Amino acid sequence: MAPSICAGCKSARAVIKRPKNHHKLCKACFIAVFEDEVHHTIVSSRLFTRGERVAIGASGGKDSTVLASVLKTLNARHDYGVELTLLSIDEGIKGYRDDSLETVKRNAAQYDLPLTVLGYDRLYGWTMDQVVDAIGKKGNCTYCGVFRRQALDRGAKMLGIKHLVTGHNADDMAETILMNLLRGDLPRLSRSTRIVTGDDSSEVKRSKPLKYSYEKEIVLYAHYKKLDYFSTECVYSPEAFRGTARTLIKNLERVRPSAILDVVRSGEDMGRLVPGIAPTGSCACSSTDALEEEVENSGCGPKTGLAGGRLAGLEIRHKEHTTGNGNTMEADLTARISDHQGTKENSISKTATTVSGGQKLGRCQSCGYMSSQTFCQACLLVESLNRNKRGTQI
Repeated sequence: MAPSICAGCKSARAVIKRPKNHHKLCKACFIAVFEDEVHHTIVSSRLFTRGERVAIGASGGKDSTVLASVLKTLNARHDYGVELTLLSIDEGIKGYRDDSLETVKRNAAQYDLPLTVLGYDRLYGWTMDQVVDAIGKKGNCTYCGVFRRQALDRGAKMLGIKHLVTGHNADDMAETILMNLLRGDLPRLSRSTRIVTGDDSSEVKRSKPLKYSYEKEIVLYAHYKKLDYFSTECVYSPEAFRGTARTLIKNLERVRPSAILDVVRSGEDMGRLVPGIAPTGSCACSSTDALEEEVENSGCGPKTGLAGGRLAGLEIRHKEHTTGNGNTMEADLTARISDHQGTKENSISKTATTVSGGQKLGRCQSCGYMSSQTFCQACLLVESLNRNKRGTQI
C-alpha cells in the first residue's frame, strides 16, 4: 500500500492519524494545527489581556508541560503581551512529587520561565504523606484536592498574579461532565463546563487553554516536540468514580472519534440551561465551588463520600460550637492554624460579596482565603487532622 500523503501540506508523508478527526498529517502539520487550535481557543474565549501576568499551574506532567511549551510559543508568535511564570505545588509525596518537581525545574530552565514552588507543609503544617499516615488512603484525594486548589490561589496571590491557567484537557472535561450527568448534578455541571472561572474583579481567575485538546494529541505533541515531562501516576490515587467515567469515554471514542468533543459541547449547552446559575465569567470562588471543582478534577470519589459527609459534619460541629456564647472552636482554630500560616493579613476586608445561591462570600477568619463560611474547607480539614493527632497523642 502506498504511503498516505499529508492532508495539510499535500506533499509530505503522513505519520499520524489525528484521534480527534482521523485526519492524516505529517509531523510539521500536526504541530502547527495543534498550536493553531489552542491559539483559536485563547483568542475566541478572550483568555488573556495584554500586560497581565499569568501563572501556569505546573506539575511536571504531560498536560502542564505541553501547556507551558505552547503558551511560551504562542505568546512569542502572536504577541499576546503576557508575562508567564510557573507555579508548582509540593504536596509532600516522596517518590512522586519530589521527582516530578525535578522535571518542573528542568522545564523552567528550558522555557526560560521563573518558577515558584509552594509546599503543603508551609501552608498547612501537613504533607500528604503525613495526611495518609493519619487517615489512610480512603478519602485522601479530597484533602489533597482542597489543599491544592487553595495553594495555587494563594501562591498566585503571593506573586501578585490574578490569572492562573491549568492543563485540563478535553478528556478531563468530558469525564467531569459525564460524572455530573450520572449523578444528576446539573448545577455542578454548569460550573464545570466553564473555560474561565472568576473574572477581573476576582482575586484569582482560572482558565483552561487546553479545554478542547484531546489527551492523545497532547501526548503526541509532547512526543514530536521532544518535551521533558513526568509520567508516573500519584502513588495515593485510588480507584474512583472518575475511572469508570474515563473507561466509558474511551470506549465511546473508539466508536466515534468526535465523542469527547461532542460530550463537552453537549455539557456546555446543558449548563447554559440550568436556572439560577451565575453566567460564565462570574466569580465561582466560594469554598463550596472550590471544593467541588477541585475534587472533580482530582479523580476523587462521588460527592456523597468524604466531601458530603466528613466535611459537612465538621461544619455542623463548628456551628454547634459557635452558637450563642460559645466561640471556643473559633478561637482555638484561629490560634492553632495561625502558628504555621506566617503573618496573617489582618487588614483583609470583612465585607462580604453575594454569590449564587444567596450565600455571602467573605473571608476565612483563620487564613483569609475567600469562603462563604466562617472558616474555609482547608482550615476545617487541617483542624480535623490536628484534633485527631492530639487525640492519638493523648
